[in-house]
Amino acid sequence: MRLIDTHTHLYLEQFDSDRHGMLAAAINKGVDTFLLPNIDEHSIGPMLQLCTDFPFNCFPMMGLHPTSVGDDFEQQLQLIEQQLDKEKYIGVGEIGLDFYWDTTFKEQQIEALRFQLQLAIKHDLPVAIHTRDAFPEILDEVERAQNGKLKGVFHCFSGTNEDAGRIMNMGLLMGIGGVVTFKKSTLPEVVKSIPMEFLLLETDSPFLAPAPFRGKRNESGYLIYIAQKLAEIKGLTLEKVADATTANALQLFKI
Repeated sequence: MRLIDTHTHLYLEQFDSDRHGMLAAAINKGVDTFLLPNIDEHSIGPMLQLCTDFPFNCFPMMGLHPTSVGDDFEQQLQLIEQQLDKEKYIGVGEIGLDFYWDTTFKEQQIEALRFQLQLAIKHDLPVAIHTRDAFPEILDEVERAQNGKLKGVFHCFSGTNEDAGRIMNMGLLMGIGGVVTFKKSTLPEVVKSIPMEFLLLETDSPFLAPAPFRGKRNESGYLIYIAQKLAEIKGLTLEKVADATTANALQLFKI
């Protein structure tokens, strides 16, 4: 059984003390592939170093996270564009809209999202989209950008049935993470009606650890708990969930 963590920030400082051991433990559990979305200019170096250390397991994306959009966002976008021109990346991410913490740079976030969606189309790469307190605005933006060539995933999906329907109509996928295991989460009811061909597995580690580790540091090895919950929701075996989500990830990111 093989699992792919399609969204994880293993290069962050939370893993500095045990990064290689934690990765080895995840690989031993069957989680053998880790897709790394970028955050901003400061995360590029550590992310690429991890991919150099684990060239057969770790694969980088390039993008500017919405919460990193500030006064210098145009310069950061220029750097993102340069990276996509000169290095090999499997996706454009992590991009999106986040109106939860601060809306000071709301218009700049939208501008950065639009620019990066076009970069993805130009480079024929999938997008990894972050959304927080930004439905339906982000769906409107992605629908406007969809010209038949845009592909990607709404990572850490936590929307409604209507949101899921709009995403599927665009031909994009949804990443399911630790939130689906939370006791009061309404996500299981939504996920129940989403066909498996539209689903990916992710941890978003070190954030959003699944039950029974909620509140602690998340790890890629915990992906198994998310897969088990999805199997329970869908009435499928763990092996079928692993096979389907792994195939979806390989097809989308062309690893």
